[in-house]
Amino acid sequence: MRLYTRGQLVCAVVFSIIATSVGVGTISLKISKNNESKKTDQEKQIQIEEIATSESEEKNTLLPVSNSYFTQDELQNISIYEKCNEAVVNINTKVTTYDWFLEPYVQDGGSGSGSIIDKRGYILTNVHVIQNATIIYVSLFDGTQYEAKIVGQDLDSDLAVIKFDPPEGMDLKTISFGDSTNLKVGQKVIAIGNPFGMERTMTTGIVSGLGRPIQHSNKRIIRNMIQTDTAINPGNSGGPLLNAEGKMIGINTMIMSSSGNSAGVGFAVPSETAVRVVSDLLKYGKVQRGVLDAKILQLNRRIAQYAGLDIASGILVSEVDRGGNAEKAGLKGGTEAVYYGNRSSIIYLGGDVITKIDGIKIASLADYYSALESKRPGDQIEVVVHRNRKDVKLKITLSE
Repeated sequence: MRLYTRGQLVCAVVFSIIATSVGVGTISLKISKNNESKKTDQEKQIQIEEIATSESEEKNTLLPVSNSYFTQDELQNISIYEKCNEAVVNINTKVTTYDWFLEPYVQDGGSGSGSIIDKRGYILTNVHVIQNATIIYVSLFDGTQYEAKIVGQDLDSDLAVIKFDPPEGMDLKTISFGDSTNLKVGQKVIAIGNPFGMERTMTTGIVSGLGRPIQHSNKRIIRNMIQTDTAINPGNSGGPLLNAEGKMIGINTMIMSSSGNSAGVGFAVPSETAVRVVSDLLKYGKVQRGVLDAKILQLNRRIAQYAGLDIASGILVSEVDRGGNAEKAGLKGGTEAVYYGNRSSIIYLGGDVITKIDGIKIASLADYYSALESKRPGDQIEVVVHRNRKDVKLKITLSE
């Protein structure tokens, strides 16, 4: 046993107190330089060992996790994810193709995401996720997989409703629709989906733009899309874009990227459109849209100059269907046939130019389709056309 003098023991106790105070941050002792100079090497060794022991114990201490460790924004993200992630499904498809001998065989098709919108197993997704599918599989959060059937699909909005039959007693989580009509640029949004097959991945961002008319790969223009910088990648298609309340204000549909991966420019179909599309698909199996019985094209400066028009924007009426609603209302088509584009089609000049629908200025095809987006067969619209350098108002009842 090693013996210490009384002075050594006192110093050891003092330095132990100092070491402890350093570890817990509650006691502060100040020692003069004269006292420090009297320390022996042995006392310094005791102090170093005490401090090292205190720091080691602090590092190994287990502390309870509480909400104070998260920012308010993080807590909101966590809450939304816990509320909604179980209602997001992974969709995989099988498609039938043919070999060199024209024998059919089934292979993997597309994949994407979807949102459970009804406890009976109804799921909202994109048309391009399930297009040409022979078999559709949906995987739930717990890994269980079910076969689904198509209820209806709408190519104009790239939205589709599919359904699987949940086992009796299964209490499915669902995602409810939010209001997309009052969105603001800069508003926080959250996406949950299955990018690259990584199930129920969450990303955050903001609304970057509103009312974007975007042409889909099927050449159709989808109106009023929400632009977001939220990371959206292959596999996110069909998944929900959520607001800060965890409500679906958009359906993630496409990205603008040269690489095919997220570049911070993604687009979602607004919930305002989705609600109407889903309602029609469930009721009729297709979307009921009011239409004008006419062939139209967007007016440009080149056409306007060739035709001798005094305006260069609007929708040119090339032809009207005989006996259709446009002809009955007095809308005039063209009479002079000319080649258009690479001589691949013929258009007719001399017809009316649509400039307004129900008071909304119509300068492009996107404007035209946006004005008719919410109209139903049987609805009456007021159309302003430019004819012989004058504006003429017509009342037209839309057909199916």
